[in-house]
Amino acid sequence: MARMKKVVITAFGDESKLAIVEADLPDPAPGEVQLSVEYTIVSGSDVNMRRGTYPLQKKPPLTPGYSVIGKVRLNGEGCSKLKVGDRVACLSKYEGQAELINLPERYLVRVPEGVDGRAAVAVILDWVTAYQMLHRAAHVAAGQKIFVHALSGGVGRALLQLGQLQGAQVFGTASLKKHDELRQLGAVPFDYSNKNWIASIQGLGGVDAVFDPLGFESFDESYSVLRRGGVLVGYGMNLPAWTGAPARSVVPSALKLFSKNLLFWSGKRTTFFGVTRGSKNFAPDLELLFNWLKDGKISVPIKAIFKLDEIQRAHREYASSDRMGSIVIEVCP
Repeated sequence: MARMKKVVITAFGDESKLAIVEADLPDPAPGEVQLSVEYTIVSGSDVNMRRGTYPLQKKPPLTPGYSVIGKVRLNGEGCSKLKVGDRVACLSKYEGQAELINLPERYLVRVPEGVDGRAAVAVILDWVTAYQMLHRAAHVAAGQKIFVHALSGGVGRALLQLGQLQGAQVFGTASLKKHDELRQLGAVPFDYSNKNWIASIQGLGGVDAVFDPLGFESFDESYSVLRRGGVLVGYGMNLPAWTGAPARSVVPSALKLFSKNLLFWSGKRTTFFGVTRGSKNFAPDLELLFNWLKDGKISVPIKAIFKLDEIQRAHREYASSDRMGSIVIEVCP
C-alpha cells in the first residue's frame, strides 16, 4: 500500500469539480505493474469525462488521465517483462492523473532512451489516434487532399504533420491568430468561426477525407465537402466542450453519422474512430511513432505544461486557442 496524490472529478460539471486528494493505492495485483507517473495529459476525453458526456464512462468520483509515461516501481505476481526503473508508456484511460498507477503489464510499451517524456506522453493518445485514422481508417495516399477540423489542437497538429509525411495536401479550420503559423507549416487554414470553408472546399472539387472531432451538426458540414469516394472520420464529439455549450447526448449524432452509409449512391462513406490499447496495431504503431520522435522525423508541439495541482488551469487551457499542441501534466519527472 502506498500513499499518493491524485486528481478526482467530484461531480460532473466545470473545472471547479476537479480536486486534488490523497489516497492509498494497493500493491499491484497479479499481472499488474505499478508505475511512478512522470507525465500525463489533458485530452478532449478527459474534459468530456468531467462534463459527463464521454461514452460509457464511469460515474464520479473518478480519476481521469488517458495516457501516462512512468517508471516501474513494483511488479505484481507473474510480471517479469520489466524491471524497476524501466520507463514505459500506457494508454491508461482512467487513473493517469495521479502520482502512482497500477496497470496491466500487457498494455505497457517501452519508451526508447533519449525520448523526451513530455513529447512521448502526447504521442500515446493524440498521435496514435492521428496515425491510425490516417492509415487504418481513411487509408490516405500520396497526392490526396484531407480536411482537418481543429488543426491547432493535439490531434489536429498530428494529422497535419503525419498527413504531410504521407504526401497529402492538408486543409482545415483554426482560429485566425494561428493561420500564419499554419501556413508556414504548409497547411491551408480556414477560419473556424464561419462556414466559408464549405464553399471553398466544394469549389476545389472536395477532399478525400475529413477528420472531424466536433460531431453533432459538424458531421453534416464535413460530409458535404467530401468528393465521391471520400471518407468522413468522426471522433471525439468535442463540440460542446470547446464551445462551453450544455452537455448533449452523443448517441443521436453518432447514429446519424453511420446512417449516411445507407446513401450508397453518393460514393461516400463514414466511420467513427476510437483508439483501443488492446488492438493488435496499438503497440506497434506507438513504437513506430516513438522511433520517429527519437529520429526527428516528427516533432510534437506542446501547448502548455502544468503541475498536478494546477489541473483546473490545465482544463481551462484546453479550451483556449492561444497556443498549438498538447497539454501535458508534469507529475513526478
